Amino acid sequence: MIPLPTLYYFLCYAWNRLPEPAVLQATEAAAFQRPWGLLAQVLLHGTRRLLKQGLPPTFETHHAELTSLRGRIELAPSLGRGLLARGRALCTFDELEASSPLLRLLAQTLAQLATASDLPPALRRELSHLRRRLPALPTTPPEPAPTAATFRELRRQRPDGQQAFLLHVCELVWLTALPQPSAGGRSRFADFRRDEALMARVFEQFTRNFFRREQRRYRVFAETIAWQAEAAQPDDLALLPTMLTDTTLDAPDRKIILDTKYYAAALRPRYDRQRLIAPHLYQLYAYLQNQQPAPGQTLEGILLYPAAAQAVDVRYTLGGHPVRVVTLNLHQPWPGIAADLLRLVE
Repeated sequence: MIPLPTLYYFLCYAWNRLPEPAVLQATEAAAFQRPWGLLAQVLLHGTRRLLKQGLPPTFETHHAELTSLRGRIELAPSLGRGLLARGRALCTFDELEASSPLLRLLAQTLAQLATASDLPPALRRELSHLRRRLPALPTTPPEPAPTAATFRELRRQRPDGQQAFLLHVCELVWLTALPQPSAGGRSRFADFRRDEALMARVFEQFTRNFFRREQRRYRVFAETIAWQAEAAQPDDLALLPTMLTDTTLDAPDRKIILDTKYYAAALRPRYDRQRLIAPHLYQLYAYLQNQQPAPGQTLEGILLYPAAAQAVDVRYTLGGHPVRVVTLNLHQPWPGIAADLLRLVE
């Protein structure tokens, strides 16, 4: 299981936010065993900073019957209700408001975490106290829980770096919240470190953004690779699957395709022997064989796994290209993790 300080670095790099020492110190001092303690500390520090800085007014979407046109006309409901004949129309429009939807989301999320049964009582009191400094939430009817549409709408507002990071954290809290109707209003949260699909996305984004921030030799991006293929009918080429790299590092003399795999082990038993995971190797091989490096540029591939059951570091030449399969030890202090990553591309 990935340690909480390392998880914090993962989330910060994945969501383009530099780690804050105060959050790490608070998390280590409290010796949390589950990630929602970390998320609570992140929200406490981030929300206090937002309140200190003050949030500018933001646009919020409204739906209303109007006598003059504004924004977008909802034609079907306006016709169905006979509004146009009466000189009215149902419109959807954005209006600048002082009450920020993000603040309301933060209030909901802090209130949700304040009921977590396995957070320390002192931390729950901090969460409740900070919650009372934010806008009041309606009680009749109660504010509905955020949905995927809620977060899409907030992202449409293009929040800045700090606000975007807090939006990600809130989304993660609600994604892992588990209802407990018989627990007296207390909430329980799933340990998202066990969610391989979620952690695979975080590991990929973390790795790509780490190299964007921490080195200057390579241009770093996710690359779509075109198939070196022909077809009897040109339209048939559209049926081929998209080849999209996790991370491409591109320099004039060297190009690296780095694929991250968040799996419990880099090897699997097969016929009483440990072997590399075949689909992962096939995928990287296909990327390399369909790639066209620039003149004078070497092309190579890396498969990167978190170290769990055992450490692996093997090198091959496949189709004329150097390939390395390697694990990253996530149970060492952060400076060691950062140094190991940079050594991969030296």
